[in-house]
Amino acid sequence: SVFKIFTVAMALDAGIVKLSDRYDATKPLRVSRFTIRDYHAKRRWLSVSEIFMYSSNIGAARMAIDVGTKAQRAFLGRVGLLDAAPIELPEVGAPMTPRVWRPVNTMTIGFGHGIAVSPIQFAAAAAAMVNGGVYHPPTLLKRDSAAATGKRVISKRTSNQMRRLMRLVVEHGTGRKAAATGYLVGGKTGTAEKQGHGGYRRRALLSSFLGAFPINDPRFVVLAVLDEPRGNAKTQGYATGGWVAAPVIGRVVRRIAPLVGINPIDEAAPGVRRDLAIDLKTEGRRL
Repeated sequence: SVFKIFTVAMALDAGIVKLSDRYDATKPLRVSRFTIRDYHAKRRWLSVSEIFMYSSNIGAARMAIDVGTKAQRAFLGRVGLLDAAPIELPEVGAPMTPRVWRPVNTMTIGFGHGIAVSPIQFAAAAAAMVNGGVYHPPTLLKRDSAAATGKRVISKRTSNQMRRLMRLVVEHGTGRKAAATGYLVGGKTGTAEKQGHGGYRRRALLSSFLGAFPINDPRFVVLAVLDEPRGNAKTQGYATGGWVAAPVIGRVVRRIAPLVGINPIDEAAPGVRRDLAIDLKTEGRRL
């Protein structure tokens, strides 16, 4: 589901949707022999903001098909997710992508199924969604940030919208356990079933959370991925990203921020609230 970051960003940037536009998520979406369901099902029409906040697979799939297969592939290619990461190691694998990219692939990739990329690739691409819209290839070498080159992949306006959406996830959505008071964490949860013989292994999860902070003017992205976590009493038996990976991000941010000179701020300050506000009550187009 962390891939929904790119689905929403490319749809917003292409002008295909607005945050207030709505998609039908009243029931599972059937595509050929596949059925797309929501884990946090609301069983109603959801706005683009709500699709992101509640991590709706149905809404993301519908949005991706509106963007289209060609545009989706082009966008993912621009942010470095279709080729091997250009880091300074020989042992770099290539992403796993469909050999034939059909409409059903477009829909499932819209919510993160049917594609696999490395964590460093994902973090670099996600950074571009919140840093003002400029993609910088990942590197293991120290470089002068002032001299670093990059390429624009989304507009500043779209990047600002993504910051607000990612803050919404932490304030009111699936990532509330990533909160670190004073440091304005924003992010997105992800939970994926690992592939096995004959299909997906329902109890073998990769649970993740992509965080950025401070989200009103991001300086860092932090990605936590847990391999086959197990739920316990503290997580009410759940092992999903919001329960097991989001708390990791909150703890990491609270440790990192003071070390790099980021001081806590008043998250309720009018200026902060204004910069990150999203009106969830707005009635938008039905798409």
